[in-house]
Amino acid sequence: MKNKFFHIFFFIGSLVLTAQTDSLTIEKEGNLIIKDTITLKEEYNPLAPATAAFYSAVLPGLGQAYNKKYWKIPIIYAGMGAGIYFYIQNTEDYNRFRDAYKRRLAGFEDDEFQGISDSRLRDAQKTAGRNKNVSIIVSIVFYMLNIIDANVDAHLRQYNISEDLTLQPNIKVDPVNTVPNYGLTLTFNLK
Repeated sequence: MKNKFFHIFFFIGSLVLTAQTDSLTIEKEGNLIIKDTITLKEEYNPLAPATAAFYSAVLPGLGQAYNKKYWKIPIIYAGMGAGIYFYIQNTEDYNRFRDAYKRRLAGFEDDEFQGISDSRLRDAQKTAGRNKNVSIIVSIVFYMLNIIDANVDAHLRQYNISEDLTLQPNIKVDPVNTVPNYGLTLTFNLK
């Protein structure tokens, strides 16, 4: 059983996990040139978050397009569109209840809400007005979240990932009793 664990950890120990490198390594073997790593890092742009937030403020979803997060755009428009739809619907209901109540105060009994008391009609009007306000607040919240998301995403897009952070399995054999000691080493280098 110990032999099995030794082989498993020896195999894992032979693998070294490191972060991506930013440099371009070129080795020449005869007439063949091999490019080792081709990931080049973008230049840090301190104004990118402000630019993304500005774009999202001007046109919702444009900041997400700037950050190349296109899948977020339909979510933003669905949230804002739902808020606007319910605002329009609640405004129409509010106006219907208000007009029916005004007609009843004027002495007419021919409205579409026959059998509903005046107090219930006033309550329905207040509820529709409250729902109208909540709907517009939902649209404003989605608009603000759109701007905040674009700003935060632009910050995180430029997050520094370098090879200064390494995770490496470590196997050492005790020379006295020849028992292997297994470990995991996490190295963080500051420059």
